[in-house]
Amino acid sequence: MHILVAEDDGSVAAALVAALQRAGHTCTRVARGSDVLLRHRDAQVVLLDLGLEDMDGLDVLRALRAVSEVPVIVVTARGDERSTVRALALGADDYLVKPVRLHELLARLLAVTRRYRPAEEPTRVRAGSIDIDVDARTVRAGDRDVALTPNEFGILFALARRAGQVVTRPQILDEVWGDGYSTSSRSFDVHLGQVRQKVPEVTITTIRGVGYRLEDAG
Repeated sequence: MHILVAEDDGSVAAALVAALQRAGHTCTRVARGSDVLLRHRDAQVVLLDLGLEDMDGLDVLRALRAVSEVPVIVVTARGDERSTVRALALGADDYLVKPVRLHELLARLLAVTRRYRPAEEPTRVRAGSIDIDVDARTVRAGDRDVALTPNEFGILFALARRAGQVVTRPQILDEVWGDGYSTSSRSFDVHLGQVRQKVPEVTITTIRGVGYRLEDAG
């Protein structure tokens, strides 16, 4: 499996990556929380240290859980009960205190990945009169083709695949731009406005302070 190793200590990270690679896994190592939020979509598991270069690991975990269900195992020197409880409450799947025994880490990796079964991405989505073909990257509204930019297409797809449900802004940004927290509010709002203008056949409702919902016409 591919593992994202978030560890700010270079020697610890090198030893951890080497051990995981010997066990047959592939790894990407980062030292910053912002890089975890950028690169988590390529990983099957995240190993998260709580002391990163740019932000506390608990804040990273909170932000990550707002956009993703990727399994997270906290691997940290913090062995106090408060940190453990907070991490698990924020959505960590497991918590290990350094130094970590390799055979235990490998067992925990297998355990969390067995529990996690990501839903398959749909290749075609219908919402009312809208038909979205993901593979062809086309949108039809009734009997007309709709020309959308890649970002507009991504926004419409993120909403249409969850028609009738509220989708948060960070979730959309994470799916379309790969980072739930970096794209400026103005940029996102412009793209969303274009989707509303180009596809008037659907209603996208703003849920203030939460996100957006494409109304289910079905």
